[in-house]
Amino acid sequence: MLNNFKTVLLLGLLTGLFLFVGSLWGQQGITIALVMSVLMNFISYFFSDKIALKMYGAKAVTRGEAPKLYSMLDYLCGRAGLPMPKVYIIPSDSPNAFATGRNPQNASVAVTEGAMRLLDETELQGVLAHELSHVKNRDILISSIAAMIAGIIMYASYMARFAMFFGGGRDREEEGGGALGGLFTIILAPIAATLIQLWISRTREYEADHTGAELVGDPRGLASALQKLEGYSKRLPMEASPSTAHMFIVHPFSGGGLMSLFSTHPPIQKRIDRLLGRAA
Repeated sequence: MLNNFKTVLLLGLLTGLFLFVGSLWGQQGITIALVMSVLMNFISYFFSDKIALKMYGAKAVTRGEAPKLYSMLDYLCGRAGLPMPKVYIIPSDSPNAFATGRNPQNASVAVTEGAMRLLDETELQGVLAHELSHVKNRDILISSIAAMIAGIIMYASYMARFAMFFGGGRDREEEGGGALGGLFTIILAPIAATLIQLWISRTREYEADHTGAELVGDPRGLASALQKLEGYSKRLPMEASPSTAHMFIVHPFSGGGLMSLFSTHPPIQKRIDRLLGRAA
C-alpha cells in the first residue's frame, strides 16, 4: 500500500509540474506537446511488447518445450487470478527476465536461458511471481502515463529552447514566467520530470517484489534470485537497449550513490533487505 501511495503522490507531482510548465509556455505550445506525447506513448503502449521481444530474439515456447515454466506459471496465475501469459525464452547466457503487455489478457513473460540454468526452482518461481506482479499491478499502464506526462514536459522545454534561440523568449515574458520561468522550463523542468518518472519506476519494482513474495508465500526465493542475478549479470552483462532495460528484473545500468537517482531500479541490496525484513 505504501508503494502505491508513493506512486499516486509522484504522479500528482509530475502532473503539477506539467501544469506549471504549461502555464509558462502558453496553451498553444502545451497542446502541441500533449498531442505529440500522446501519439508517441500510444504507439509505445500498444507495440512495445512486440518490439522488446523481437529486439532480444525471444522465442515463443510451448508447454511441451518448457513444462517447468508452464507448471510454475499455472500455479502463480491461479493464485494471482490472472490468465496464462505467452511464454518466451531469450537465447542469452546473461540471467534475466521481464514481463510485458498492455494488460493481463495481452501479457508475455520472457526468461533468458542463463536464468533457466542459474536459478533453482524456488528462485525461478520467485522471479516469475515478480514479473506476473507487474502484470497484475498494471505497471505497464502506470509507466506509460508517467512517460507521457514527462514527455510533454520535455517536449515543451525543447520548444521553449528553440523559441528563445530565435528570439521568441522576449515575447513570452508578459504572458508569464519571464526569464526565471524560461530558465526553469528549459533546464530544471526536464530534469525534475525525469527524476520523478524514474522514482515512480523504482516504487513499482518494490511493489512487484512485495506482491511477488505474497504470491509465492515466501520472499526468500526471490531474495536469493536477486542476489544471484545481480552477481552473474555483472559477469555476463546483457546488451540491453536503454529504452527497454527498465523492463528487466535486474537493470544492467544501475549504479550506486548519485547514479541511483537516475536508475529505473532500486539497488538490489535494498530490495533484498525489504524482502527479508518483511519475512521477519
